[in-house]
Amino acid sequence: MHHRTVEELMTRDVVRARQDTPFKELARLLEENDITAVPVVDELDRPVGVVSEADLLRKSADQADPADLSPVPHLEAEERARAEGVRAEEVMSAPAVCARPEWTVVEAARLMERRHVKRLPVVDEADRLVGVVSRADLLRVFLRRDEAIREEINRDLLRGTLLLDPRDVTAEVRDGRVTLTGIVEFRTQIRVIEQLCRGVDGVVSVSGNLTFRTDDTRDTPSGT
Repeated sequence: MHHRTVEELMTRDVVRARQDTPFKELARLLEENDITAVPVVDELDRPVGVVSEADLLRKSADQADPADLSPVPHLEAEERARAEGVRAEEVMSAPAVCARPEWTVVEAARLMERRHVKRLPVVDEADRLVGVVSRADLLRVFLRRDEAIREEINRDLLRGTLLLDPRDVTAEVRDGRVTLTGIVEFRTQIRVIEQLCRGVDGVVSVSGNLTFRTDDTRDTPSGT
């Protein structure tokens, strides 16, 4: 089994900002490059933060609108300082949450979910910026062809990893949905097989009607 890595999916030609990049230049970078965020790097090209559209819009939200009677939202001291910032280092979200090129899609997705971010700067061994991976990039694994998914499951997983006879268990794939059919020796194998199939890049769901020869979930009788 082979999970696609961040290096395979990331954008390599990264638009970046410096810590002293002015506010209006940040807005221009986002607009001209049709992106929603830009990593901020130091003099060694190491990410120190990320400026997103939300970070820039904080300034607009903090300003009163003469035509609007709604109150200006209350901001904590740190948030107000960022709303009043005029350079990247003052408005960015920091520290930067980064990924490594060798990480799998699963590792990157879990970090995004845990840290509530939509993109990750990718850094090398020296923590220098080498790319950016976004949620959209990770979703590209679901564009894998059904034939490629089916071949990986049947050849690499069922035959290569689990050493199952192709006459016993096979997988069919349609629109990323895996259907398993056949018979295994032990009942506990079914859950293992299904779990491993769910871990294959591009799989949307796993179902089927696998049967078993021996129910090894029953308690062993005493004295045997």
